[in-house]
Order: sequence, then C-alpha cells, then structure tokens
Amino acid sequence: MTKDARICVAKIGAAHGVRGEVKLWPFTEDPLAVLHYGPLATKDGARQFEVSRARMAKHHLVAALKGVTTREDAERINGIELYVSREKFPATEANEYYHADLIGLRAMDVEGQAIGNVLAIHNFGAGDIVEIAPEKGPTLLLPFTDAVVPTVDIAAGHIVVVKPVEIEGDLPDDADI
Repeated sequence: MTKDARICVAKIGAAHGVRGEVKLWPFTEDPLAVLHYGPLATKDGARQFEVSRARMAKHHLVAALKGVTTREDAERINGIELYVSREKFPATEANEYYHADLIGLRAMDVEGQAIGNVLAIHNFGAGDIVEIAPEKGPTLLLPFTDAVVPTVDIAAGHIVVVKPVEIEGDLPDDADI
C-alpha cells in the first residue's frame, strides 16, 4: 500500500494578537514537535512556513511563523494545513502506528467480510477511537483497542474488527440480574 510522502502535522488557525502570531493546532504526539521539523509545507508544496517560536495555550499553540509579521498576514493564512516529509518521522515500534498509516485501510470482520474503510482516528480524551466508513449507512465509531481491533496489517492494507456488543441503556431499578 503506497502512503503519501508527506504527513499533515498542524493546521494554522486564527490570528492571535497584532504581531502576526497564529493559533496553531498540532496533530503530533508532542505538540511542540513542529518546532523541530524545519520548514513545513502546504499539501501541494507550493508554500513553506517555518515555526520560529511557539508556546502552549489551552488546546493549541500560539506560534510565530517566519515572514508572518502582521495580523493581516496571519489572517490570510488561516486554515492552511502544514505537512512534513514522511522521512522526518522515526520508525514505529511493534503495535505502534501513525494515524496516517491507518487511514484508508480496509476494515474487515474476523470472517474476512468487508465492513468499510478507516476514515479517521480520533481521541476525545478517553482513548483512541477508529472511525470506519461503511459502503452504506452512517460511520462507525469504535474503540481502537486490542479487543476491538486485534489485527492491524498495514502491509496487507487492512484491519480486523470485532464489533463490541451494543449496550441498550440502563437496567430498571427493579431488574433481576
């Protein structure tokens, strides 16, 4: 399976202040890693940005980008996604994956029947969630755990999913267990 040569590591957000700083939403395990990749490029590679300094804010960074010196400059680049070359990332350990490697993989059940394709990996604070887009119907959001996703085979281009049993709300107070 061929993967993109570049991986999105951050997205530029709104301007912050009047001196050209921006809100920067990193997609890396270490949010400040964007300081160490060197120039970050747009998806098409046409523009490059380099983070000269950054500090943590609540859920994002406040960053200064070289060449962006006014609020107007910062407002013009709002929404731009920033990418780095795949080679800048270290190799993964066993049972460790980059989200970019999982997106697009086929999701199959234990019998080998297609469920859909991995659309995204999310983390809302309680662990990773795999989002699977079936051919028809709404997407599935499942815990990305060994119990639910016992097999990840990037070379073969698929994951195996054991769908958890759905729980139908709370039991009534007088229920016999």
